[in-house]
Amino acid sequence: MEYKAHETGWNPWHGCTRISSGCKHCYVYRQDEMYGAAVSSQCRRTSSYDLPIRRRRDGSWKIPSGSVVYTCFTSDFLLEDADPWRQECWNMIRRRSDCFFIFFTKRIDRLAGCLPGDWGEGYDNVMIGCTVENQDRADFRLPIFRALPIKHRAVIAAPLLGPLDIAQYLEGEIEEVSVGGESGAEARWCDFGWVLDIRRQCVEKEVPFCFHQTGAHFIKDGRQYNIPRDHQKSQARKAGIDFRMTENGIPETAGYDALEKNLQINLHDL
Repeated sequence: MEYKAHETGWNPWHGCTRISSGCKHCYVYRQDEMYGAAVSSQCRRTSSYDLPIRRRRDGSWKIPSGSVVYTCFTSDFLLEDADPWRQECWNMIRRRSDCFFIFFTKRIDRLAGCLPGDWGEGYDNVMIGCTVENQDRADFRLPIFRALPIKHRAVIAAPLLGPLDIAQYLEGEIEEVSVGGESGAEARWCDFGWVLDIRRQCVEKEVPFCFHQTGAHFIKDGRQYNIPRDHQKSQARKAGIDFRMTENGIPETAGYDALEKNLQINLHDL
């Protein structure tokens, strides 16, 4: 199955609880505060809960066949509060084997206890990204991540809060390492030297690398830059340091082929 052209988001629930330093300035909290929404720490099922299996009047799927579906980007798919709803979501993901679902998590240690009974070595149409923001969380989460049965996996170093030595975790089936700084007025500094060092590790291991955003406060060659939100992704692209990524921004090792790329949607604003 090729996954082409259409990309969409699916947030079956909204809200999350902070569990590590990368959550300190979570963009979901900022957005909810901006729009006067309910407290982000209160997880609630959304009106889009069953979006993958909704149909139009003509009987076609509302999410077209072949879509790449960015899942649970205003929460965490493995959030404990969502345990009562997750199995039904797995059922929808299985039913829509014609789509490719991607979710990122800071709770990879919960995955083994949250998998559906027929998961086996992983679903062909699911990519899981393990988020790590510093060395401590990388050393805790990535060994767990590597040991789990997952068909498609990515490492998301965002928001990058310090240098990372992850070379030992890049052996095997890692389809992409994506790196980005923190957004928002209170964002912590991201140093370009940290980004380049992660890239070096990926190049040595032949793992695709993407620098998806600079973050709001960026250090390069010892100089500090405050980068407006609208330029954080374009400035990262201008650095020209992606490795083994297609011109559409898709890793060469990916199990899907999106014709158009918008991977820098809000999930990369972490």
